[in-house]
Amino acid sequence: MRRRATLFKRLGDSVIEQLLLRGCAIRRGGRLLFEGVDLSLRRGEACALTGPNGSGKTSLLRAVAGLVRLEAGEVAFGDLDSAEARGEGLHFVGHADGLKSSRTAREELAFWTRWGGGTDGAVREAAEALDLVRLLDLEVRRLSAGQRRRLALSRLLAAPRALWLLDEPLSPLDARWREGFGVLMARHLESGGMILAAVHDPLPVAAKSLEIIG
Repeated sequence: MRRRATLFKRLGDSVIEQLLLRGCAIRRGGRLLFEGVDLSLRRGEACALTGPNGSGKTSLLRAVAGLVRLEAGEVAFGDLDSAEARGEGLHFVGHADGLKSSRTAREELAFWTRWGGGTDGAVREAAEALDLVRLLDLEVRRLSAGQRRRLALSRLLAAPRALWLLDEPLSPLDARWREGFGVLMARHLESGGMILAAVHDPLPVAAKSLEIIG
């Protein structure tokens, strides 16, 4: 209970209590990717989006984040206004890490922390949680693929938000860090957070499953 209270106190007022998808359809490049997708996700719950490549898993995540327009249907965030929820209540970490190779790891983490509303002190905490402290002064271009992925995921901890939208979050992590990030995911859920993740492999936490068939 203490961890839950701490998390949502740090999140501020824009705490997403529920994610609802109703009859969602997406069309890209003139092709209907999927239609009729429904989902209800509440605090403490995770959902794994599954389906073949090209079925629209990433597009659905981007639609929830407000980056892709729905052909039909609705995305709702409980009683919160959609713009408020997207601006202050969720994180989207895509399949591409979204990191600038010329910056140091410290500069990248500090940038994303400030952008997400986190504090300077949270930078160090997030780096310690994902074993990035010794890498902070290295340029991103010098990091391995797994290290870059851990750096991208560290923003989830540095600027806590209730809903995590994750596109293949465990790739390209090694076995140790797949397990380690699974622990962090479990703690987020225990604190009342939510996770919606596009995956090919099972998530390391208990989760609903939503198959997208293209």
